Amino acid sequence: MCSASDCEIAIQVLTAAFADDPVFRWLLFGDVPGVDVARLVLPVVEQSAGQGELVVGPDGAGTAVWLRRGAEPPAGDEAPLPDELARPATFTALVDQRYPVGRPHLYLAFLGVVPGVRGRGTGGALLRERLARADADRVPAYLEASSARSRSLYERHGFRTTGAPIVLPDGPRLWPMWREPRP
Repeated sequence: MCSASDCEIAIQVLTAAFADDPVFRWLLFGDVPGVDVARLVLPVVEQSAGQGELVVGPDGAGTAVWLRRGAEPPAGDEAPLPDELARPATFTALVDQRYPVGRPHLYLAFLGVVPGVRGRGTGGALLRERLARADADRVPAYLEASSARSRSLYERHGFRTTGAPIVLPDGPRLWPMWREPRP
């Protein structure tokens, strides 16, 4: 688990960072009462912290939520979901179909920077720090980019698009991206 302050800061950053993100807007049906970013991301933030992979920037303006993954496909949750979580379940099913298997890797579940600080290197710094350790350990990394802007950032850090985008029903696209460790 993470310290209450790290989890709290990470949730605040992700809530602010993804307020205008097309994928999160699709997941949350626009502005449906009772569904919020925190409810969607908290379990992943806690899992990341439990693995020692949650990174909160020193100024609290950005966070990276990494997960260590094995070579097997992600475990699906077969429990029925309430109606307000139908889109997150669809999202998970579509993303899991494209998820890389066969090699242990790092998965960047979320990288968020608060809007007023974007473009100042916070996201890049968070990526560089963890990717340097991944390179030293010879571990590849995977993510799904949710915008052209984020895709460009990830490409600058060595990620490459792997195949066609994932298209959400009546919604935006995500680009699966893989990064081999650098020498």
